[in-house]
Amino acid sequence: MSEDDKDLEQQGLEVLAKLGWGQNEGTRELDEDMWRIITETNFGTIWSRPGLSLRERELICISILIARGAHGVAMHFKNAHHVGFTEEELKEIVLQTIPYAGLPRALGAMAQLKKTLSGEEPKL
Repeated sequence: MSEDDKDLEQQGLEVLAKLGWGQNEGTRELDEDMWRIITETNFGTIWSRPGLSLRERELICISILIARGAHGVAMHFKNAHHVGFTEEELKEIVLQTIPYAGLPRALGAMAQLKKTLSGEEPKL
């Protein structure tokens, strides 16, 4: 691993910690190479860029995951409080997606939000 890769990994781990994700162990257990790529590229390069706060990036990420109907939104719901989101704000994000992502996607996201808020552990 080059020094640049180590720097990106460290930056990624710092972002993950700020987001409350620990070291993203679930992904690491799934596949070490995938974990490294996500840590270095997604979090070490993209999420570490200046220009948007982690809270703003989280808002964008949650909205896109809802629009795509991606189950990964649950992990973001679970940890969004680390960057300042309240339960009410998360609900409002879901409601805001109704006219843009569609009612079925918003219904699925709301169900996932309620499960997450009730303590159900999200899966990858």
